[in-house]
Amino acid sequence: MTALPAPALLSTYFEQREAMRRFFLARLGPAADVEDLLQDLYLKVVGVDGTSEVREPRAYLYRLASNLMMDRWRSSRRAAARDAAWRDVVHVAGPTEDLDDAPSAETVVAGRERLAQLMTALDGLPDRTRTIFRLHKFDGLSYAEVARNLNVSKSTVEKHMMDALKILAAKVRQ
Repeated sequence: MTALPAPALLSTYFEQREAMRRFFLARLGPAADVEDLLQDLYLKVVGVDGTSEVREPRAYLYRLASNLMMDRWRSSRRAAARDAAWRDVVHVAGPTEDLDDAPSAETVVAGRERLAQLMTALDGLPDRTRTIFRLHKFDGLSYAEVARNLNVSKSTVEKHMMDALKILAAKVRQ
């Protein structure tokens, strides 16, 4: 049989794409991200040098697909090993126990105290500055939106925000 150029491999990929989808699903199950695997396979096919000889493009595709699945499996095993090693380093009881990202009780209490200080300082701001700060930080409006809502310039909003941030930072540090 004569060798086919890489463009023939690409056309074979497009002809076999649905069969490749079934191939991945049959081996990895419905939870697998088959579209990602198909995309990776496409990138491998496109990356084959046009001068390379591929005598059996269909067999070559299935070999590439098998290699991709093996690479994914190895990668997931390495990730699991890294996670287990990390858990061991931080002295977590079991290898399957997730790390707790919740802050400690002390951190929560300190955060609440700081928030109370901030809210007290916020109440002490001049009315216009407090309104601009609340619209931007609490309501999520951009400077331009705050300026439009209050019928002031954007630079006025910027000035009030700078004033508010300076005052609040100074009060919270005390």
